[in-house]
Amino acid sequence: QVPLVESGGGLVQAGGSLRLSCEASRTIFSINVMGWYRQAPGKQRELVARITSGNTTNYADSVKGRFTISRDNAKNIVYLQMNSLKPEDTAVYYCSTQGLRTGYGWGEYWGQGTQVTVSS
Repeated sequence: QVPLVESGGGLVQAGGSLRLSCEASRTIFSINVMGWYRQAPGKQRELVARITSGNTTNYADSVKGRFTISRDNAKNIVYLQMNSLKPEDTAVYYCSTQGLRTGYGWGEYWGQGTQVTVSS
């Protein structure tokens, strides 16, 4: 079973919006921080935003004021609302969390990624 499942990616014009969702498997417990990362072709994976169970957030400078991260603790779902998208936001977006996963132990778990493409 995939530990995290992302959805909501797609193709959008510059200036548009997308909302990404990521649901953690029910086999993962004691989740504190959930985050979104992205990786563009030829570049390293970078942090986009993360949020604690107490709703403390932090963002990459490049997305501040445009992206908003939120979560539903009861359902272990994290969202990323992306507004005013730019072509440089084009990347595969990955969801990540740290927690205790049944049968696997404590660790950092990742989703399979969802493609976001912003056309100019």
